[in-house]
Amino acid sequence: MLQGEKRSLFRFLGIYLSSTFLLFFLATFIFYNFQKHQIIDAQNAELDLEAKRISQQLRNLNETFTTPLIYPQQKPFYSAIYNLDKAYIFGSFQPKNIVWESEYYQLENQLFHIHALYPYYLGASHLVISRTIDQKPINDLMKILLLFLFIAGIFFTLLGLFLGKLFIAPMKESLERMNRFIEDTTHEFNTPISTILTNIELLDTLYDCEGKQEMQRIEIASKTLSRLYEDLTYLKLNHNYHREIERLNVSQLLENRIEYFNTLIEAKNLDMTREIDEDVFLTMDKNDAIRLMDNLLSNAVKYNIKKGLLNIHLSKEKLTIYNSGIGIKKKNIDLIHGRFKRANKNEGGFGIGLDIVGQVVERYDFTFKIDSNYKEHTEVTVLWKK
Repeated sequence: MLQGEKRSLFRFLGIYLSSTFLLFFLATFIFYNFQKHQIIDAQNAELDLEAKRISQQLRNLNETFTTPLIYPQQKPFYSAIYNLDKAYIFGSFQPKNIVWESEYYQLENQLFHIHALYPYYLGASHLVISRTIDQKPINDLMKILLLFLFIAGIFFTLLGLFLGKLFIAPMKESLERMNRFIEDTTHEFNTPISTILTNIELLDTLYDCEGKQEMQRIEIASKTLSRLYEDLTYLKLNHNYHREIERLNVSQLLENRIEYFNTLIEAKNLDMTREIDEDVFLTMDKNDAIRLMDNLLSNAVKYNIKKGLLNIHLSKEKLTIYNSGIGIKKKNIDLIHGRFKRANKNEGGFGIGLDIVGQVVERYDFTFKIDSNYKEHTEVTVLWKK
């Protein structure tokens, strides 16, 4: 799967799964609270039944004195009797901070029920009964809901992957068609471009012919086609390309690539300055390094103005290329990193240069940043030592 397809799939999955899980979480949360209240209400109902049982036994004590005076209580319930002034009379516990205005209430993990005794028995006016909340049904409910969320998560993730692949299928088909077109086109490019460049070099070396300017234009056009061929080939073979990682002298390689672009630089009459530290070494594939340098240099020349500035700086920490060209709008800086994306439609190109740069930077864990002011300048920096 290509990088663009992965990004689209992950974005779709992110939106789909986050929205689905959010809805499920909210629904589960609401259902959990509803069921929890049902469980608490059921336990409150048990408090009411116990209060009525105790009330009945107190009535029996009031009506006959033959029954031994034994305070009626049974676990897990605790009870206490209060008089009309809400003063404590007797009980199996003595609660503090009683909320007299509420018939049922909860304090921490305790449930309370205030039951009015009428008529009054033995001076008793109110019966306060309490129990510890039985957490077992609540915990069982929580386990069932977590298991449900887990199973639903797996199901909707698999469903999301299936829908995501259906979602990117048209894009994948379009990219495959484009890649087949690129492959066929680059195959046809190779031989004529190589022939033109070879013959230009022979003519320039062996003959002092007229029409130097015309020959220069042919050379520029041929080198542009040659670089485009190399970029398209790199894009096509990038994932299957066998890289020879070596300790590469980047200083010498950059000098060679600047020489390669010298004809284009002279054609625009650019004022070029270079500061290249000697013996800067990087451990990487040579073709990756060439693609990185060529695309940065090509963009710096292509999007420069005539008689503009071109500054190239290479140190042991970074490569910086500055031009006084047309610049890039702030809103387009992130856009131009994508494949087939261009911020300026007036210049030629397929919009694959910075995509290639991004792939190389990502592969070797470099850092890549663009600083640009529209219609003023652009400075591109690649750092390999953070």
